Amino acid sequence: MYMKFHSCDGSTILALCDREHLGKVFREGELRLDLKTYSSFYKGELVTAEGARRALMDADSLNLVGKRSIALAAKLGLVSKAGVRTIGGVPHVQVYRIKV
Repeated sequence: MYMKFHSCDGSTILALCDREHLGKVFREGELRLDLKTYSSFYKGELVTAEGARRALMDADSLNLVGKRSIALAAKLGLVSKAGVRTIGGVPHVQVYRIKV
């Protein structure tokens, strides 16, 4: 999996993408998941599930692509199947933690 951190307005966004999807474009009807044009958003450090575990727990927001990335977040209780959208056979989900 590729993992990359982004900072926005004092919050941390974690982008995590299964390695085999990076550099491809997936379509389904009107929807498009463009991991070619936006590969730099996801392509950071190449990590294992164990390497991504702590980052998933600490980030304020998550942008996840691929079965392994999403399964790891689900195992940690961060994602429910209801929130996952599949585009061209590839699952994608965004998670936002609201700070009060």
